[in-house]
Amino acid sequence: MRVPGRIGLAAGAVGVGAAVLFAVVRLVPSDPAEPPAPGPSATGRIVPATVAPLPPSTPVRLDVPRIGVRTALMKLAKNPDRTVETPPLARAGEAGWYRLGPAPGSRGAAVIIGHVDSQRGPAVFYRLGELRPGDRFSVRRADGRTAVFRVDSVERVPKDRFPTERVYADPGYPAIRLITCGGRFDRGTGHYVDNVIAYGHLLGASAAKR
Repeated sequence: MRVPGRIGLAAGAVGVGAAVLFAVVRLVPSDPAEPPAPGPSATGRIVPATVAPLPPSTPVRLDVPRIGVRTALMKLAKNPDRTVETPPLARAGEAGWYRLGPAPGSRGAAVIIGHVDSQRGPAVFYRLGELRPGDRFSVRRADGRTAVFRVDSVERVPKDRFPTERVYADPGYPAIRLITCGGRFDRGTGHYVDNVIAYGHLLGASAAKR
């Protein structure tokens, strides 16, 4: 989401903000009592059409046409304090796949993380908040398949109320979440106060190239 006036902040302040944008993200068990919906809905649970999941395969590229994103995907894991890694600020123009979770297209919630900005200006997910339900995007995988996803919903949430289960728990179908930071930039703490999360599900995939 565009955050007016934040790009011009001092390099140190913006750098710290981007570096800690996922400080509240924690892993959760993969089998909660009730699988969460892919995103909030005013009319109830979103139930996407059933599509057979793909076998696991490393994602290598993300394309989101509406917001002009075309990026290679690095692999992310966990920090020593068990928070989720983010891409290094030196590569703020690239997004990263959380490799300890499902691969995009496989059953479960695949997670892709990117910065909103850095001291050099807008980063890969600067416009993530502009996505709307129905938008389509794709992930190219190492097995040659391109998995196509549909956006179900987009929300902005305070970091101290991050919806951990809704993001990470297995909803029972191939799902995906794109995450960045957003909202107001807090000069006192040096980071944004919210996260922007786009929820989606698999529509289908091209055949693997031989």
